[in-house]
Amino acid sequence: MRVLLVGSGGREHAMAAAIARSPLLEALFIAPGNPGTAALGTNCAVRADDVAGLIKLARDERIDLVVPGPEAPLVAGLADACAQAGIACAGPSRAAAELEGSKTFTKEVCDAAAIPTARWARFDNAADALAYVRTTGAPIVVKADGLAAGKGVIVAQSVEEAETAIRDLMTDATMGDAGRTVVIEECLVGDEVSLFAFCAGEEAVLIGAAQDHKRIGDGDTGPNTGGMGAVSPPAGFDAARQEAALDTMVRPMLREMARRGTPFHGIIFAGLMLTPEGEKLIEYNVRLGDPEAQALLIRLHSDLLAALVAVAKGDLAGTDIRFSNQPSISVVMAARGYPGKPVTGGVITGIEDAEKLPGVQVFQAGTKLDAKGELVAAGGRVLAVCATGDTLAQARDRAYAGVGAIRWDDAIWRRDIGARALDRAADA
Repeated sequence: MRVLLVGSGGREHAMAAAIARSPLLEALFIAPGNPGTAALGTNCAVRADDVAGLIKLARDERIDLVVPGPEAPLVAGLADACAQAGIACAGPSRAAAELEGSKTFTKEVCDAAAIPTARWARFDNAADALAYVRTTGAPIVVKADGLAAGKGVIVAQSVEEAETAIRDLMTDATMGDAGRTVVIEECLVGDEVSLFAFCAGEEAVLIGAAQDHKRIGDGDTGPNTGGMGAVSPPAGFDAARQEAALDTMVRPMLREMARRGTPFHGIIFAGLMLTPEGEKLIEYNVRLGDPEAQALLIRLHSDLLAALVAVAKGDLAGTDIRFSNQPSISVVMAARGYPGKPVTGGVITGIEDAEKLPGVQVFQAGTKLDAKGELVAAGGRVLAVCATGDTLAQARDRAYAGVGAIRWDDAIWRRDIGARALDRAADA
């Protein structure tokens, strides 16, 4: 098969590595890709959100299957454009992608399908939103309704913090149009996990689960980010519990989407809070997570491409999904200044040394080659250093040894990825 993978991040590098192992693969193209994906296929200078450009590329290269990585092209209608062009796509339609494109839409689906979630209210007027948080109190969660690259969620510990978030999003437009409307929710308490499944209509097949570490600082301090590391599988959320969560959190949503005439075909990412009352839905995303994908896919033993083909065909019968029993950890190396204005341009070396260590793989995200052909930082989250091990402690030690082998002066990273999972395992 000739495959076009869309995206340029660490998630796409990990997906490219898994797809490249498939016996079904004839040629792999990545748009736009990064220096890491260039070793696995052909990078193409087409932006991930340039739907017309992606369709032209797919036609020119006689692509059999388009595999979307990030959410933006799906919300922009990539799958619909592929359908019009007669090209298979392993992703949802624009209408179905509203599960990620609009927090309000997701909440309405949850209410209709009786999916447990936080109490919520929607506001398109800042004065009304401010009055609501002053009445409701804190802690409280303020979310940009639209796409905000994982940075549009503020868990406010005080009313004043919530007020600042509302003004930033709605008045100062720090997230652009995405924050003109906000959803304000009760603050759920518990462990947050990410559940993933292949979906086709009303069918869902479990991929697995991971636990992200969202905040920039050790001990879950500082602002939210796109994710600073992940553990797979999460402590206390085994395969049986994951399967049970599909029945309460995913399959009812799929039935509701089908009832609305907008069936979902693709990968669903259900962000869940494990509360004392049971699992509650935080949000849906319509693709693999980042850095969860990196932690998941290094454990994958089955053929990712075959599963993606089944998703595109809308028939998951017999879909083979097998993972190693070894746990894994991913540690994100970000640029100093992230999640604000990151310092870019610093030379990165030592990736090859890191990957010589047992169980270690490094996936590139915000990187590029400079005029000298040197690998340099070109974004906020730059690398994901991942490792598997016989135990979670061994995987963690290996991942941090990999981080230590990489030389990059402007790097920052959390030093406690997996610590909470290890503590829970010790208490079990």
